[in-house]
Amino acid sequence: MLKKILATGALVALIAVLVWGAVTRTQAHSNEEEAALGGGHGRNQENVSLEHTDEAFAQGQGNGRGGGRGQGAGGGGADHDLAGELANLPPATPGDLSDAEAQALAYMREEEKLAHDVYVTLYDLWGLPTFQNISQSEQTHTDSVAALLERYGLPDPASDEVGVFSDPNLQALYNDLVERGSQSLAEAIKVGAAIEEMDILDLQERLAETDNADIQYVFDNLMHGSYNHLQAFVSALSQQTGETYQPQYLTPEAYQAILAESGQGGNGRGGGGWRGGKP
Repeated sequence: MLKKILATGALVALIAVLVWGAVTRTQAHSNEEEAALGGGHGRNQENVSLEHTDEAFAQGQGNGRGGGRGQGAGGGGADHDLAGELANLPPATPGDLSDAEAQALAYMREEEKLAHDVYVTLYDLWGLPTFQNISQSEQTHTDSVAALLERYGLPDPASDEVGVFSDPNLQALYNDLVERGSQSLAEAIKVGAAIEEMDILDLQERLAETDNADIQYVFDNLMHGSYNHLQAFVSALSQQTGETYQPQYLTPEAYQAILAESGQGGNGRGGGGWRGGKP
């Protein structure tokens, strides 16, 4: 009888553990969904990887205007500090990089800054929180590349001034994208998606040119962040205009694969239902 009681007790305990685990997983999934849809109240997500926090931060509305860092949906984990993580690695030796790797770092530093600057400018123009949220993620991205430049003793080409670039091609691209995004809210959202597509393609190219683990780590994180940013703009376009986004630089196959990896499948869920003029 004692053995039967003990066995029954163990079975009950096991069932309780399984139920608790299921409830915990369900709650965690619910929290992620709420953050992506613009809910939440500053839940701490510091242990979530960059690409996941980027998605919640890009799509969450925070305090009603996209929220500051550490505020609102996804804010707790949005400042995942890649630059800080790199600082904990053994020092890199200046001169270790090839010319192609050094050029890739300088270019990606300004390309990530371009995304930040365009989104800041378009947020000021249209007031769509998605632009503000993603611009803050892009600041983290460009800071991470800056940390790599510092690790390898390379000069930083980026200006502190919004809309100013040392690379003439990026300067021309910034001017063109802002002009295009000024035409309408729909065009502005498409500009955001176009930037993320270009980012993805450039990062894929640069990843193929390096065998340095720290560069691969940062570039891979940035690329997956761009996957989620692209999805956020696709969702915003659907919610704001009802329009289905068509890829501008990616092949249809690559575009669909990215949507599948970001876990959204192209069904507009970002933007938190915001409509109308600047809040």
